[in-house]
Amino acid sequence: MSNLLLEINNLSSFVRQKQILSDVSLSMKKGEKLALVGESGSGKTMLAQGVVRLNPDIRFSGSLKFNGTEILSLSAKQLQKIRGKKIAFVFQEPMTALNPVQTVGSQIAEVLTWHLGLTQKDAYKQALTLLERTGIENAESKIHAYPFQLSGGQRQRAMIAMAVAAEPELLIADEPTTALDVAVQGQIMALLNDIQRQTGMSILYISHDLRVVKNFADRVAVMKDGKIVETATVEKLFNEPQHEYTQMLLNAVPQPLNEEPPQTATVLSVENLGVAVKEKSGWFKTRDLPLLKNVQFELKQGETLGVIGASGSGKSTLAKALLKLIDYSGSLNICGNDWQAIDNKKLLEKRKDIQIVFQDPFAALNPRMTVGEIVGEAIDILQPQMEKTEKYNKIKQILNEVGLLANILDRYPHEFSGGQRQRIAIARALIVQPKILVLDEPTSALDLQLQKQLIDLLKELQKKHQIAMIFVSHDLDVIAALSHKILVLETGGKVKDYGNASDILRQYSR
Repeated sequence: MSNLLLEINNLSSFVRQKQILSDVSLSMKKGEKLALVGESGSGKTMLAQGVVRLNPDIRFSGSLKFNGTEILSLSAKQLQKIRGKKIAFVFQEPMTALNPVQTVGSQIAEVLTWHLGLTQKDAYKQALTLLERTGIENAESKIHAYPFQLSGGQRQRAMIAMAVAAEPELLIADEPTTALDVAVQGQIMALLNDIQRQTGMSILYISHDLRVVKNFADRVAVMKDGKIVETATVEKLFNEPQHEYTQMLLNAVPQPLNEEPPQTATVLSVENLGVAVKEKSGWFKTRDLPLLKNVQFELKQGETLGVIGASGSGKSTLAKALLKLIDYSGSLNICGNDWQAIDNKKLLEKRKDIQIVFQDPFAALNPRMTVGEIVGEAIDILQPQMEKTEKYNKIKQILNEVGLLANILDRYPHEFSGGQRQRIAIARALIVQPKILVLDEPTSALDLQLQKQLIDLLKELQKKHQIAMIFVSHDLDVIAALSHKILVLETGGKVKDYGNASDILRQYSR
């Protein structure tokens, strides 16, 4: 009896006339953890979805066998019996994968009633057991919660519980930890490891994070431009990479900055910064729920402060407070101005001193505006008297500085890759020549190569313009590559550690 679970031979895929996958051959053993790595657009997700033919608009040629059965020849009805039962998926973003109008428990129970024929009562009982098994605290209350009521880590655990409910033979995990902080990321990977050991199922793990792959997979397949360029055991691939593309990916892992903080003028001073929101506390009563407590730090010209912490520790809340996008208490002094004392009219003028780049540029960029309009919008607001020729030259110059050409001015955000959109967002922030740039998780959704390019770009821009930066991330490697100092937040919004990057990193690398 064959030990192969998945056999892919000369598989090609086409979307209309465009070829995405080209003669892909790959096999997977029963009980194996195989990682599929490569840059964005390399074809990883296309190959994974092809295993269960999730997209009916994609044409395939070649052979794709699961347990000896040719998947490409199955009807839609036959595929339904395999999806969820034999092959299950854990998607990158559970918030979009989970039904927002159904409770978590009902969604897990649906898998159990559909594939295992359990009664509704037994299905809910088993769903509770599955949630407890994935490590969700207070599972009895969470089973009746809707996806939006759970944290990112809890949603991903619920998604895993749903995926393994019918005890599949193959679990396909497509970037399941990309948007999670380091601590939760480790918990999710440990959970997948535990489930795999207990059930003996195979896991096809798709990722661009080679650090996670190294600690999780048995074998690694590297994809580039729709082709498999190298397959090897984890040990061999990381110690003796053969293909130049694999070598490039391994060399793209960020390296620590190792620079002393600059001795320059202070551009940002924060003292006893606090943020709280109102929450219900019984009938007709509310109470303050603190999101940040007594945060204090300074930032100098040309310096980068890395901000790290678990999900819910207040990292993004801090970023919004610094730009006065939300109410805060305490003292916030930017370039010699007390922002609490500035009226709204003067605040608009002073906003050019501090700008922000958000995590998801596709959501942050107006889809109805061209690149030229997006990047030049701040000039229209803050410098409306500027002549068109001068404005065009300024936009062209800033696009060139972030590595983009002026011929993209009339194009729209959807026409660009994730890395290009992030560069557009950075250009929009820099067009007004800010003293401080706040970056909220700008590299979390980028693969290693794009991540490295963006890190190098930010270093170059900082050196050229002496911009002070606040870099919010859950990725210690990225923080280490950019930061002179590091601020560590813990759950509840309190400062756990603050100091020179080398000292903090030494402490957290023990």
